[in-house]
Amino acid sequence: MSLEPLASDFYGYESMLTDQEKTALAAIRTYLENEVKPVVNGHWEKATFPHEIIKGLAELDVYRFGWDETKPFDNSAVFRGFVALELGRIDASVATHVGVQNGLAMGAINVTGSDEQRAEWLPRMAAGEVVGAFGLTEPTSGSDSAQGLKTTATRDGDEWVLNGEKRWIGHATFSDITVIWAKDTADNQVKGFIVPTDTTGYRATKIENKQSLRIVQNADITLTDVRIPDSLRLQNANSFRDTAKVLRLTRAEVAWAAVGNSIGAYEAALRYTKERVQFGKPIASHQLIQDLLVKSIGNITASLGMVVRVSQMLDQGIQRDEHSALAKAYTTARMRETVAWCREALGGNGIVLDYDVARHFADAEALYSYEGTREMNTLIVGRALTGFAAFV
Repeated sequence: MSLEPLASDFYGYESMLTDQEKTALAAIRTYLENEVKPVVNGHWEKATFPHEIIKGLAELDVYRFGWDETKPFDNSAVFRGFVALELGRIDASVATHVGVQNGLAMGAINVTGSDEQRAEWLPRMAAGEVVGAFGLTEPTSGSDSAQGLKTTATRDGDEWVLNGEKRWIGHATFSDITVIWAKDTADNQVKGFIVPTDTTGYRATKIENKQSLRIVQNADITLTDVRIPDSLRLQNANSFRDTAKVLRLTRAEVAWAAVGNSIGAYEAALRYTKERVQFGKPIASHQLIQDLLVKSIGNITASLGMVVRVSQMLDQGIQRDEHSALAKAYTTARMRETVAWCREALGGNGIVLDYDVARHFADAEALYSYEGTREMNTLIVGRALTGFAAFV
């Protein structure tokens, strides 16, 4: 299967991929176009999740590429970024689903788990047999998770007892396991735990009335004397610095998904403006509409150049926190501009789901905020630039 270049990849970055990577990406694109795109508007409107896509994505190895235990072939971070872009191009919620399963939940086990834990969990999660969630954010702790985490873990013999609350946890209404981050009451350090969701004392409640990423099933979690054996403690998670190692990887993936969401809105707007006739000709032939489209492709092209380089740096082992932080802050800000211009190009039709732009427009707000707000990522980059930490 050959990979047709995306017209929205204006400078042709996809040409950097290997032939094997292009073939895999072409198969993923075909599946998303044929099986996922036709159903997302309906699920977005109902705020439901299309569970059937888990099997399809697993068969295409979408959950496998990043980890030595599961990857079907050697692949680059740039390729994995393009996978996130393709997902975001079709639907930001689907991109978030893969980011939670593959990046956060599997990433936490890969980065901070033992050899035995990686061998036990990663293949099953890559196959879609086990769905994971990532429980870090709390009702009163988001940006200040390093210091403000209130969920506790207390050692009791060969077990740990977890108590606390989590909020905005994607997948948590249907996940099989949730990685819970909690402070050890003995040393006040953040530790990680693989918590089966059928454990006594674990309860997840769906967050209702969302107006962004409506397909993602976010939940409030309560942990009441949840007992977990020490074998389910992530053996290499001993402080928040270890948690941050996971977030460093996923932050760049969110930047890629943001570019994809921008492209999805742009492609829908371009298609619409070529077909919509006003004053006797397609509105794409009007100067003001072309201005909106050109500004959009400019944002997309600049953002794509940034995420490609950040992923190259990851492959080279030289990516630092400030690099992924800048990419996330910049690309999501440009995405916000882009989806607004695309919505503007559609006029009144830009606010209905029928033309897709409204979904990309609404979903941009969540991508802009999660995995580190623009302000927090700005402080990370600012510290690297000046040597001064401006965090309160």
